Parts: sequence; structure tokens; C-alpha cells
Amino acid sequence: DGQGRKPEDGRREAQGTAMENAARFYREQLKTSDKAIAYLRGRGLTGETAARFALGYAPDEWQGLARAGGDYQDEVLEEVGLVIAGEGKRYDRFRDRIMFPIRNERGRVIAFGGRVLGQGEPKYLNSPETPLFHKGRELYGLHENRRGIQSAGYALVVEGFMDVVMLAQHGVDNALATLGTAVTPEHVGKILR
Repeated sequence: DGQGRKPEDGRREAQGTAMENAARFYREQLKTSDKAIAYLRGRGLTGETAARFALGYAPDEWQGLARAGGDYQDEVLEEVGLVIAGEGKRYDRFRDRIMFPIRNERGRVIAFGGRVLGQGEPKYLNSPETPLFHKGRELYGLHENRRGIQSAGYALVVEGFMDVVMLAQHGVDNALATLGTAVTPEHVGKILR
């Protein structure tokens, strides 16, 4: 039929599904975690803003994602950076963190940034480079703030996820953050588009 699907199409689909399942799981966990809700309220965040950016919470468990649906043993979870496997052990990369889904222009979740609730290190932990995610190419907030950037005519590049989220809450909806990298030519091209 000329439209033959390549095997990597199915792979990419499975990777996308794993990310969407995780994002949904983290959002559900946030609703039931008193300490995560208290942390966000303490930072001045409203429920509306948390919902707009689809914030979530990764529970303080080694294999919390086993409850997210899908097969916890599936190597797709490693490919997309959700699970770390080695020496016979499998465990969640993100534990006890506020989760910020990172979306591509089409709104698909391609990575996560996780912020520790207390004083732990690292303060922010991002997904590793994966087939879905290249940090030198992506910007946090581009999907959510696309309209605001278009109407302002410029983008405000800030340091972190929380900056983008809090600015949006205060009506500044043209902010973006790079993902632990300096601004690259690819970022600039993406903003200009």
C-alpha cells in the first residue's frame, strides 16, 4: 500500500503510551498526596495552574510506576527514562518529586522534570536523553504558552519549570525554560517558528 508502517513506528507509539500512562499516574498521585499538595500551596500555586501544566507527584516508592498500567518489566520504560534497570534490579527514576511533564509542540509528553519536595539533591532531575527527548531541542512551556508567545510577539526565557508555571499563574503566559542547557540555535529556531 506504500503506507507501510515501519517497526520503529510501533516502538515510538509504545514509548509515547508509556509517557502518557506515567503522566496520568503522576497526576492521580498528586491528588492524594497531602505533602505534595502542601508543598505546591506553600509555593503559592493554585489548583488551576497545577492542572493547566498537568503537574503530578512521583510517590516515594521504588516501583510506584508498577501501578501506572502496562508491564513494569517492559524495556520501553527504560528506553524513555522512567525506569532504571541494572544488576537484576528495576526501580523508578523519579521518586518523591513534583513532576512537570515536558511536552513537544504537538502536546505529547516526551520527558519529565522532577523537583524534590524538601532539601534533597539534585533539586531538579530531568529525564535523560531518549529517542523521544533531546534536551538541546526542547523548551518547557512551549506547548502550554504557545498562544501567549504569539500574542506577546516574544518569548521570555527563564531559568526553571517553577518560574514558567508561577509566571503563567500571574498572567505572564509567554515564558519558556530550557532544560538544564544553555539556549541553543535549535531553541531559537523553535521559538521563532
